[in-house]
Amino acid sequence: MEIVELFYLAVEALKTNLVRTILTMLGVIIGIASVIIIVSLGEGATQSIVSEISSFGANILTVQAGRNFRGPGGGGGSTVDSLTSKDVEALKKLPNVVEAMGLVSTNKQISYQGQATQSSINGVEAAYSTHHDLTLVQGSFISESQVATRSKVVVLGDEVVTDLFGEGSEVVGESVRIDGKSFRVIGVVQDSSDVYVPIETVQKVLLTQNYYNSIEVIVSESQLVESTSTEVENALLIQHDINLVADADFSVRSSQEMISSISSVTGTLTAMLSGIAAISLVVGGIGIMNIMLVTVTERTREIGLLKAIGAKRVHILTQFLIEAIVVTLIGGIIGITLGITVTFVATQFLSIPFVVSATSIFLALFVSIGVGVIFGWYPAKKAAQLQPIDALRYE
Repeated sequence: MEIVELFYLAVEALKTNLVRTILTMLGVIIGIASVIIIVSLGEGATQSIVSEISSFGANILTVQAGRNFRGPGGGGGSTVDSLTSKDVEALKKLPNVVEAMGLVSTNKQISYQGQATQSSINGVEAAYSTHHDLTLVQGSFISESQVATRSKVVVLGDEVVTDLFGEGSEVVGESVRIDGKSFRVIGVVQDSSDVYVPIETVQKVLLTQNYYNSIEVIVSESQLVESTSTEVENALLIQHDINLVADADFSVRSSQEMISSISSVTGTLTAMLSGIAAISLVVGGIGIMNIMLVTVTERTREIGLLKAIGAKRVHILTQFLIEAIVVTLIGGIIGITLGITVTFVATQFLSIPFVVSATSIFLALFVSIGVGVIFGWYPAKKAAQLQPIDALRYE
């Protein structure tokens, strides 16, 4: 018997019990779709986070207040008030350091004429906008004189403007209230939900503190970030009179380190969730085996007739294997289509990149065929081993 003829017989047998065939496919469809959705959303989320971190710049080091957990002594005893203006001045003197800026962040309610929203308030230096991907759509950014005089001025993110004033409103010159205090709006930043205030104003007016939450160090070239990171660490250890890195009351991170850590975590989570989703493929495979065993029993006389007219064991084995593979292959294609569709819709709602790799699609097809071969083998072998006389006598 030709392989084409065996394929035709397999397809005709599946069409005879169409509802059963569709139900048999269901487990494979759900399994393949689940794996593609999880992998694609995981990759999309990773790309979104990486893009967000990369926007801070590949040549920026962040010094975070608080104990450095890399050493064995990362237990406790440190505070978050360890970074001061003296540290900034010390870091500015290092070779390859273009700029060092203190940062203070807090969450406060910001309001305007009865409308209010909770927002991240960032106390920044005037140079902040120069080293970050900020696009002003209205007004101007904070100036050095406004930082020095502790001016009550604010630059709003456009999302905050929409919440308080309405989309597209001209707000420069308006006054908003932060923590009950009046601030004059001097600018609006595109694609942002943050609020920017002169760092001295945040420290003295809103928080009454002298320390920074973090310090940003701008390195002259991205290739020098790693070596400069060591120099920054050593300079601060001297500045804080600390002998061991394990006892440091700060941590130094680069955007590349953060990207690597986040990619590793999201990759592990995606792999774990994909493994859980793949369980449904095993369940679907068991379902295929059960249905194929029932099919072998129902078609015992048919198998006997085929053998009586000259069909060999390999022909019967191949026909039933083809049936199992066709079921899983069609189920795999439907599952891939469903997975891509659901992923596309989900990314629109989650505002993350739509990513579906060709590798995951080919892997899904390979897995679906593999499921058909593995779980279809035993029923096909059982059918092939039937004796013609016994099969013809079967009632």
